[in-house]
Parts: sequence; C-alpha cells; structure tokens
Amino acid sequence: MALPAIAIGTLSRICECNIETIRYYERIALMPRAERRGRYRTYAEPDIARLRFIKRARGLGFSIEEIRSLLDLSRSDPAASTQSCSDARQIAATNLLSVRARLDDLKRIEAALSASIAACDRDEFTGCPLLDALTGTEIEL
Repeated sequence: MALPAIAIGTLSRICECNIETIRYYERIALMPRAERRGRYRTYAEPDIARLRFIKRARGLGFSIEEIRSLLDLSRSDPAASTQSCSDARQIAATNLLSVRARLDDLKRIEAALSASIAACDRDEFTGCPLLDALTGTEIEL
C-alpha cells in the first residue's frame, strides 16, 4: 500500500534529514520540486527513496555533482546496465581516491597534533608549544 502524500516535516523525520537540506536539494534540482497542496510541499514514496539515496551517497563522501550523475545512472535503461555500472564504478573509484587523500591529510594532522600535545607535556619548553605551532614559531604542521 502506497503512503499518502506527506509533508516536508514528515519526510524530514522519516529520512532523518534537515528540512532546510531538503529545500536546498530542491533548489539545486537534486530533488524534484515537490507538489504543492496550498502553501505546503507534499512528498510521496519516490521522494523518500530519492532522499535516502542522496543521504547514503553523501555519507559515502560523494559530491553533489557525483550524486547527480549516480541518480541519472540509477534511472537508466536496464538494458544499458553494464555501461551504467561501469560509469558508477568510475565515479566511486574517483571518490575513493579523494577519500584516501583526505585520510592522508587527517593522518598528517593527527601526527602534528600528537607532537604538539606531547611537547606540551615536556617541561623543557617555556610558553605553550601548541600555541607556538599555531602561530608558526615552533612545530611544523
């Protein structure tokens, strides 16, 4: 049985997505413009599925444009599924490279913060090594 049309607040609760985020996705055409009943936006099951897809993709670090492409691929002709899968794989592979680069950055940041905190624990410094690192006078980040 299909759900009746639901309001944006209900969609927000079902998908655990901020109302302003839903409106933003509509403005940038990631979500279709909702039907209106008077002054109120109304949504249906396909909107729930689409918003969940978008949330999962955002959770995996895909950009808005990548999500737009993935949504297009998800709607493509089943006969072209091999090509769609190949295209989706390429988008995911590119995203994976980006994720790995961010992880490398986070590891570098972790090392710099660890060194700064460890320097704070040593008595040989005057002042604060962490604050000195942030002002550029001590530890290189």
